[in-house]
Amino acid sequence: MNTPLSPAEELALIDGELARLDARRAHLAARRDWLLRLPPIPWPSAPAPPSLPVKDASGRGAQNVLLTLGAVLLSVAALAFTLVSWGSLGIAGRAAVLAVVTVGALVAPLPLLRRGLRSTAESVAALGLLLTVLDAYAVHAVGMSTVDGTAYEAGAAGVLAALWAGYGFASPGLRLPLPVAVAAAQLPLPLAALASAADPVGLGWALLATAALDVVAAMTVPRARAAWPAGAVLGVAALGVGLVESAATPGASAPALLLAAGAALGVAVAWRVPRASAAALAGGLAAVVAVAGPLSPRWDTGWAVPTHLAPALALTLPAAVGAASVPAAVRRGLARAGLGVTAAAALWALAAVVPSLATRLRMFGEVWATTTPEVDRPATGAAVAVTLLVTAGAAAAAARLLPARPEPGVLAVVLGWAGLFAAPVLLGFPVAAVLAAQLSVTVAAGALALRPRPGGSGLGIAAAGCALLGAGSVAVGALDGRLATVLVLGALTAAGAAGAAYRPGPGWARSGAAVLAVGWATALAVALCALSDLAVVWWAPPVLAVAAAVVAFSPRWGAVRVPAEAASIAPGVLALALAAPDRPALALALALAGVVCATAAVRADRRRLGWAAWVLFVAATWVRLSASGVAWPEAYTLPVTVPALVVGFMRRRRDPAASSWTAYAPGLVAALLPTLIAAWGDPHWQRPLLLGLASLALTLLGARQRLQAPLLLGGATLAAVALHELAPYVVQVVGALPRWLPPALAGLLLLAVGATYERRLRDARRLRAAFGRLG
Repeated sequence: MNTPLSPAEELALIDGELARLDARRAHLAARRDWLLRLPPIPWPSAPAPPSLPVKDASGRGAQNVLLTLGAVLLSVAALAFTLVSWGSLGIAGRAAVLAVVTVGALVAPLPLLRRGLRSTAESVAALGLLLTVLDAYAVHAVGMSTVDGTAYEAGAAGVLAALWAGYGFASPGLRLPLPVAVAAAQLPLPLAALASAADPVGLGWALLATAALDVVAAMTVPRARAAWPAGAVLGVAALGVGLVESAATPGASAPALLLAAGAALGVAVAWRVPRASAAALAGGLAAVVAVAGPLSPRWDTGWAVPTHLAPALALTLPAAVGAASVPAAVRRGLARAGLGVTAAAALWALAAVVPSLATRLRMFGEVWATTTPEVDRPATGAAVAVTLLVTAGAAAAAARLLPARPEPGVLAVVLGWAGLFAAPVLLGFPVAAVLAAQLSVTVAAGALALRPRPGGSGLGIAAAGCALLGAGSVAVGALDGRLATVLVLGALTAAGAAGAAYRPGPGWARSGAAVLAVGWATALAVALCALSDLAVVWWAPPVLAVAAAVVAFSPRWGAVRVPAEAASIAPGVLALALAAPDRPALALALALAGVVCATAAVRADRRRLGWAAWVLFVAATWVRLSASGVAWPEAYTLPVTVPALVVGFMRRRRDPAASSWTAYAPGLVAALLPTLIAAWGDPHWQRPLLLGLASLALTLLGARQRLQAPLLLGGATLAAVALHELAPYVVQVVGALPRWLPPALAGLLLLAVGATYERRLRDARRLRAAFGRLG
């Protein structure tokens, strides 16, 4: 064997590989010994060989399929015999055939059960039960054809249900007969009601009686569990009939009796079955309508809702007082029924309130019009107000009974506010009375939000939301008249300021009140300006007065000073937007805004507003120059440059380590760049000359003081000015040269640079080090 390694090197390589193999073998052997010492565990079964067929159906499944298919085929044959071949036999033959086949099909499962063939017995029993149905059909077709079909079906269903139930009890090994008997037992009474042409209430009684029988069967017969869902369906259907009839015929007693019986059945079920609170819920709903139905007026009057509300509130009493004698399922069901009806009544009332208040939005299209827009009031206004107040009182009572739960208190606040706020509108009070009442309710909600409470803040948040909505609605409604607008906005401003100054209140509520006070004060300023003869652009100073007042008085507001000052930005922006169409007015507004910011910057914790004041003053100067027709860029840049350089100089005095770029670059760039751009398009010689002299002085000053920013910016500007002045001559020279000369010169330059590359790098490093030593 020939290898590129020497014998010694190859031996060393082989020894290393063998050592690694020995180490790996020792590790695997130790692992094997450890696994053998573990307790015995079942090994996973090996997968079946791929050559064997996979069984995707069990033996029992195949048996059930075969038995079901056989029973179906026999049933089809029996139907064909009964419907098609019946007429070829005489009366005796017909009776004999059906009797023998039916008896044989019903008896055959018994020996099959004794031999353990349960599935086969169930299939044959199913065939026998079907044959009894065919027997009933045959009897009607041959001997009772003159009897009404519906009445006969009712009687046949009852007889079959009894026969199947008896058959199920006689053969306890069969599971099919009793459920089938339960299903058949649902038909006799409803079919009998239909056969007798009973009214809907009569049909409801039939359904309810059947449901009661189902409940009795389910409670007394352990194998009749199928009666529970059947009874539930029929019971709900009966209650549905009663509810529809009660709503269609207010004051009628027949539906009320049906509903009362249904309520008793539901409560009885929940009383006996611990988990049947749904039955108590249905019974509670039926009880509410049963009590209120005979007393209820027509639904279009609106008073039907309060009539149903009273018994609904009474249903919650067992749950509220926690009566020990009443089972928990009954208490839960009745309480949910009462709360459900109460919630539905509250939603109905709120849905009636919203459109009547939303019509106030028409005021935006008719501000201070001579005619008052008509507010849409529902015909059921009084009923709506009563419903809201009653539900609010119920929620307040629940809040006192359940102090650990905040939800009832929140509902009480919302519903009570809605009722008191909407009542003047719903009852048709005069506009002045409506505004006064709603303003009082709004202030009361705000005061409730400011009330300190040790628990959660849910109640306060709900009250604050109601106060906010109420304030907005009242402000929109006040747009009907000039005096009303001023009075309402003034009252809202005063209320917000008082809330912000109320120190015991929670911080979030006081902050919100401060922000709202600023907003309402701004709206008041705009309204007062609109009452005057001032042009819109000159509304800016009065609006800015709001921001100035906030800045002047905010130090006394303590913790809410920050949100108040943040909110004062809005009137400032609004003032600038109002003055924007007119440049002199905009310049004045910018200057006044700068004064406000400078006033705030006097305080030690607001020093940064000085930058905002400086920007606003500069902008005011620029706008004023533009309005005066000044087009020189230096007139716009020098007011920026001088203060910027003064600030930079002061910065370097306080902090000698500060870079010259930080201190002087903003001012120098603001001064040089616009003038340089103007000089490139200026055909005259004065501006380039002055700019060149200034750049030269700046460059010399930077070199003397060892400052990077003046040196580089001045030098770059000086070079740009020089290039501007030499540009025409350079163009002439380039145009006179041959076309091959520029590439040749570039090639020579590259050769020269490449020849002295190392020395150039050393010189560049020296230049960079020297430049780095500058300030």
